[in-house]
Amino acid sequence: MSEEEKAGLAVYHARMRAVVRWSAVIALVAAALSAAWFPIPALALAVGGLCGILNAVLTACGLERLARSRNPGSFVLSSFLRIGVFGIVPVAFAAAGPWWSMVWYFAGFFLPTALYAVSVSRAF
Repeated sequence: MSEEEKAGLAVYHARMRAVVRWSAVIALVAAALSAAWFPIPALALAVGGLCGILNAVLTACGLERLARSRNPGSFVLSSFLRIGVFGIVPVAFAAAGPWWSMVWYFAGFFLPTALYAVSVSRAF
């Protein structure tokens, strides 16, 4: 790996760490502020944020492994597993509380993706 590639990878990892930190802070603070009025949706927001962070990290690791091994089969299989696991969680919140708790879950889940998109767009 060249020095330029190492530097690019270091910038990428720093950006991912910042996205993980900010996603956790935003999701957990927003959930804590709304927990008194909407307990189940607030929990869905917090869990969605944590699941979104886990999904982003697993996706990033999978993409790095895909770039090294050039084997798309393992990446596709892991993607299907992630979709299955993270797709069942909002249904549980919709069944346990108001149906719109699912929306709060997805707001937290896609928060890391949105923050990453904003950070990348600012970099270029």
